[in-house]
Formats: sequence, C-alpha cells, structure tokens
Amino acid sequence: MSKRSLMYSLMLVLAVSCCALAENIPLTEHPQTDVYNGWRLGAQAYSFNRFTFFEAVDKVASLGLDCIEAYPGQTLYKKDANVKLIHTMKPEHRQLVKQKLKAMGVELVNYGVVGLPNDEKECRQVFDFAKDMGIETIVSEPPEDAFELVDKLCQEYKIKVAIHNHPAPSHYWNPKKVLEVIKGRSKWIGACADTGHWMRSGIQPMEGLKMLEGRIISFHFKDLNEFGKNEAHDMPWGTGKGNVKALLEEIHRQKFKGVFSIEYEHNWMNSVPEIRKCVAYFNKVAGKLNPSGWRDLFKADLSNAYFKEGSWTLAEGEFTRMGGGDLGTNDQYSDFVLDLGFKVGKGSNSGVFLRMGNREWLPWPEVQVLDSFGKEKPNKYDCGGIFDVLEPSVIAVNAPGEWNRMSIAALGSRISVVLNGVQVVDMDLDDYTEAHKNKDGTKNKFDVAYKDLPRKGFIAFQDHGQEITFRNIRIKDLSKK
Repeated sequence: MSKRSLMYSLMLVLAVSCCALAENIPLTEHPQTDVYNGWRLGAQAYSFNRFTFFEAVDKVASLGLDCIEAYPGQTLYKKDANVKLIHTMKPEHRQLVKQKLKAMGVELVNYGVVGLPNDEKECRQVFDFAKDMGIETIVSEPPEDAFELVDKLCQEYKIKVAIHNHPAPSHYWNPKKVLEVIKGRSKWIGACADTGHWMRSGIQPMEGLKMLEGRIISFHFKDLNEFGKNEAHDMPWGTGKGNVKALLEEIHRQKFKGVFSIEYEHNWMNSVPEIRKCVAYFNKVAGKLNPSGWRDLFKADLSNAYFKEGSWTLAEGEFTRMGGGDLGTNDQYSDFVLDLGFKVGKGSNSGVFLRMGNREWLPWPEVQVLDSFGKEKPNKYDCGGIFDVLEPSVIAVNAPGEWNRMSIAALGSRISVVLNGVQVVDMDLDDYTEAHKNKDGTKNKFDVAYKDLPRKGFIAFQDHGQEITFRNIRIKDLSKK
C-alpha cells in the first residue's frame, strides 16, 4: 500500500469514527438522510392511492424521503392500468419497480396491508416477493390460526411481520389483542402501530405505545383532527389531537429503531403540501432527540444563504433560479456529504461548486449540472462530471423537466458523485498535480493544480443563465470539530 493510500485509509477510519458516518466513502449509492439516527421516515403509498405507484415514488422523492411502503393492488404506471403492484406481479414488472426506486434513491422497505392466510403456498408467495424486492417488513392482519406458519416463515426468510390495527370492529383494533397473538412468538413478529386508527377506535395513542413497548416493528403514523370518531381525518403533524411531540418522545424513550410510514388519508389529490408539513414537524422534533448529523443546508428563512434578493425563490421546498447570481452558503465546509434533487430545462447548464475559497472566480471543484440527456459518450463537461477535469462514467441524467437525485461526498482529497443511483465520479484531487493538466493528460483551463485547491470553503449552486431548480438540499458535515 502506498503512503498516500495509507494516509487516506487512516483519514477515512478517523472520519467514520468521529462523525458516526453511516454512508460509505466514496459513495456508491445515495445515502439515507434521516435526521434521527435509527429512525427512517417514509410514506405509505396508500397516501397516493389516486395515483400510480411510480407517481407515488416521485411524490415521496419530492418530499425528500428515502423509503416507501407499498400496498397490494396499486396501478404500477400510466402505461398500462392493468399492471398492478402486487406480490404476484411478473418478474419484468418487478425489475421496472427496482429500476424506478434506484433512480429516485427510494427504498421499498415495507409491504402491506396484505393477507397471510394459514396456507403455506399462498404465504410463501408474499415472502418470496418480499425477499426478491428487499422488503424488510410485511404488514398484515393474519387469522389467529396462521401465526405458527407465519412465525416459521419469518425466521426462515429473516423478514419481519408487523400486525396492523384497522379501526374497531376489526380483529386487531385493540392493542391488547395484538399482544395476545404475538405472545411467545419470535422477535420477527410484532406490531405495526397505526396511531390514527387507535384514535378512531377511542384508544389514546400513548396508551397503545406503552402497552406494546418492545414489540413495535413499524408505524403507520397519523395526527387526526378529532378523537374517537371514525370519520376523523388526517392533519399536518403537530396540529391535530394526537399529541405527536409527546408520542415521538415516548418512542425515543422506548429505544425504537425502524420505519415511520406517513399514511395521510385526506385531501387525496393534493396532499403533498400537507405531508411536507408533517415531514418538517417530524424533522424538527426527531432531529433533537437523537441527531444523525443530517440537516437542511439552508434554513427555511434563507438567513444562512448568500444570494442577491430576487435571484432565487423558495416555494414548497424548491429553489428556482430567477436570474441575478448564484445561491451559496454563508458557512464553509471541508468534509461532507451533500444530497439534493435538481431539474434542468432543455439545454440548461448549472453546477454545484465545492469548497470555494472565496466568492470570486477561482479554481474549485464544480460538479456539472447539465442537460446531457440522450448523449452516448460522456465528456468532461457532462452532467455529474467534474467540469473541465473528469467526465462522468456514464450519462445518467434524466430528460429535461424530470427530477434527478445527486449525492456528493467530499472527504480530504476524495470526491465522489452518485447521480440517479449510479456512481459517476470517484476521484482523488491529489492525482491532479499540475496546473492546466488533468490526470489523463488532457488540458483544463485552471491556473492551479487541483491538488492545491482549498480543502475548505463555501458551497454554491450556479446561475448560468438557464432554467434550473433544486430541491431537498441536505448536508452531513463530516468535519472534525
């Protein structure tokens, strides 16, 4: 091992240890960006049951969420209304689902509510599907005589089953019944606590949580406008009768680790703005209980952003260029992981500037954001590459007008970029030892060798004069404090 490689390895170990870094550096896939270390916030696709599953994935990504829970029977895509997301779907349709999820950086973690009858062949169909799709938890309301079979399959497949509670008079509406049927069962069987359905059934969610302590596997989390009424509807978290802050504090006390699925059953055709408020409230509360290090790069009031007034707008989590200059940070960063979404117009050009030593034009790494869609062979000016220095490994950008996800990691001399689920750049700045010269011998326009660039500076998003929108800009600062 060379001295440089040894130094890099030691630096990597130190960074992981000091910063509790969950992601691998260099990045090979999109990182999880949840604010609570050990909790994952996602959405139950049933929140978007007026839309296709592919549209539900798009909506989940637009909310900055990394995971989704599917339910059986949702139309897969607009192309063919007869194709459904279900455990009996054809292998080619499963593959399309995997490709869609990977491209959007969203993981399919749970599946349900789905039947698990006391029939081994039928149950195995569900478990085989879950295993193939990488699903962690099957959410179900099995008949009581099926639990021996279900427990056996859980242990065989290493997949959890969470017992869900629909409102009274459904069989499992009362958490006492859930406790009764899972008593003596393995750790692979527990509860999917639906806090909203508890409220509809007249059960205080806090009582349900305490009753099921240690046996909760996942949540269908809700906050309703009324208590004890079946017709009660969802509200943005923190504004209803569910006392969400206290519930999250109790779940933290119980040392729960797992998935919260937002199941928002109201305002069906335009629920995303209200769900966005749920996400913001959750992040505000959960981010203080056990912070993972992930946070929004810019504050909601943009008080920590550097830009000319009117040059960028922020609405519904989207930063849109209006003209007049770049959007940058007031803080400087050295080692970090940055995660964001972007959408370009036809022929548009932009970029993400890293470690800017000042706000003037001097050399600094620029991750190119460009309409490169449709090209066969990439060059050093294409989307995802390092501008004028290193081409992306492939053209991975989506068509103009479609959203993309990009993750950028900078640690010491190493920079890596993942675009739409594909690692497109993995570079070491120390390999660029001469001004105007790249590692492969080609020329660049920079008067400073890349190895001599500042290792700390501002982050900025370029206004190149064309249409560009960014969203869900998050950072995990890995710098040693």
